[in-house]
Amino acid sequence: MEKRPLALQNRIPEPEIMDDFEQVQAYAQADFRVPHEMFVDLLEERHGSDLKGLFLDLGCGPCDVTARFAKRFPDTTIHAVDASKPMLQEAERILEQRGLSQRITLFHARLPFKDTPIFKNHYDGVIVNSLLHHLPSQKLLWDTISQCVREGGIIFVMDLIRPHNTAEAKAIVEKYSGSEPEILKRDFYHSLLAAYRIPEIREYLKKTQLNHLTIEKVSDRHLIVWGKK
Repeated sequence: MEKRPLALQNRIPEPEIMDDFEQVQAYAQADFRVPHEMFVDLLEERHGSDLKGLFLDLGCGPCDVTARFAKRFPDTTIHAVDASKPMLQEAERILEQRGLSQRITLFHARLPFKDTPIFKNHYDGVIVNSLLHHLPSQKLLWDTISQCVREGGIIFVMDLIRPHNTAEAKAIVEKYSGSEPEILKRDFYHSLLAAYRIPEIREYLKKTQLNHLTIEKVSDRHLIVWGKK
């Protein structure tokens, strides 16, 4: 127990790629139904129920959010991208189980894209769940979105919010992951410390062509950034 909580004025970056087998297994088997269903609920509330076309999912992980998105919006197809090969192996298994392999194509790549067959200025929309806090800089995410989404395309990003101090971060971990394996609780804690705050995102977007996007706090630990390109 900490005697004096450490203030989190600045984020503490964590490893970008989750490729440790135990780590990947714990993440894939964890119960994320509530936040993942919240992701698609909020997306539908902000962008409507008639989404269609080709979407890009950045940092798809084991594709639970991707699969929920595909089920909710049956007129979409998805290119799902992750930098972790073990995560994509779990994703392949999950998509096969849920009968979605024909609509969701997996790509192994990391930002920024170089030799990956991802189309620029082509996607009808992009979805991003819990990738931003893994990246070494915001620039990687917002540049990729600007390059890949067509004019008028949909943008929807959800991520964690950095708490005020380490004690608050530990309290959030215990509240929402208290019964999960220690490795998952550890990763959740470090993810909270690596997360951005709304003013930091807003300040960065002011310097980009995405400065019109809306940023909202939607829970005690989540924010969303959404709008159209």
